[in-house]
Amino acid sequence: MTNLSPVRFSLFSPPYRTIRSTPDFPATLGPSVAEAPGTALVWRPDPEDPGRGVDLASRRKGGLALVVILPPAASLLGRRRFLEIIERCRPHTILPHADDLDPSELRPVLARPPSSLASDVTDYLAWRGIRPDRDTVRLLRRTLDLSADVRTVSGLAQSLYTSRRALGRRFLNRGLPVPSHWLHFGRILRAAFQLQTTDDNLFTVACRLGYPDGFALSNQMYRLVGVRPSQARECLGWEWLLESWLRREAETGGLSVAAFGPSAMRDRSLRDAPSIADDPMSNPSPPDPTSTKTAPRRGLRPSRTAASMSEIG
Repeated sequence: MTNLSPVRFSLFSPPYRTIRSTPDFPATLGPSVAEAPGTALVWRPDPEDPGRGVDLASRRKGGLALVVILPPAASLLGRRRFLEIIERCRPHTILPHADDLDPSELRPVLARPPSSLASDVTDYLAWRGIRPDRDTVRLLRRTLDLSADVRTVSGLAQSLYTSRRALGRRFLNRGLPVPSHWLHFGRILRAAFQLQTTDDNLFTVACRLGYPDGFALSNQMYRLVGVRPSQARECLGWEWLLESWLRREAETGGLSVAAFGPSAMRDRSLRDAPSIADDPMSNPSPPDPTSTKTAPRRGLRPSRTAASMSEIG
C-alpha cells in the first residue's frame, strides 16, 4: 500500500482543539478510534494523483466522518473526474482549499446536520454494505422523514398506507431493525443535532421533540444507541451515532446477516462484539416484527450478524 505524506490525512477528535496529522495512517486507526466517537478524518487529496488515498478514505472505519479539503482551484482545471472520485468516498463535507484550517472553523462543519437526513442515512447504510431493495430504501427514508412527527408504528403504517404487520415483516425479512427502532432513532438523531448546534438544555430539546422530559430522552437514547445526551453533545457529527446504533442492533439480533451484501466484507472491528447467541438459555423464537419494545430480541443468530458487521469498516 502506498505511503502517504504526513499532510494528506489528519484526525480531528474531541475536544476538537487541534487537527492532528497522521503520517502513519491507517496504522493509527486501531481500536482506539472505535472507542473515540465523534472523530473525523481530514483528507487533502493530491490533484496530481486523485486516486492516491481513495482506497484508504473509502475503506475507513465505520463511524469515522470524512472531511475533504480541496486543492487550489487552479490545480483542478481540466480534471473532470476529480470530484467524481472524491464522491465515491462518501465524505461528510467537502471544503474549499485552505492552507491553514483552524479547528474552530471545522467544529460547526462537523456538527452541521445533513441537508437530507433520510437520504444521507441510507447512503451511509449502502456504504456499510447494507443495501435493501429500492422499495425498502424508500420506506426507510419515509420512516426517517416521518419520525419528526410520528410517534407510533400504527401511525407510521397509516402514513405509509400499509399495515403494521406488513411493514414489520418487510423489515424483518430483509434483516433490518423493527420499524419502531427506526422511528426512535430518527428522533434521537434530531435530538443530537439540536444538542450539538444549540445551547438549549436537555429538557428543552426533549420537549421540543415530543418527550415528556429530558430523563425520558436520555433513557431512550441510552437503550437504543448506548450513549447519553451529554456525550451526543460533546462528540460532533452523526455518523458515529448511526454506527453505534448499527453495532447495538447487530449485537442484540435486530440487524441480521440478510441485510448485508458481499461488498460489506471489509474489516474485523466487531469481531469481539458480545453475542446473545452464545447464551445457551437464549429463546429461539423469532421476534414480533410489530413490537415497539427496545429490549434485545433473540433468535436472529446475532453471532453471525456480528461476524458480518465485523467485516465492514
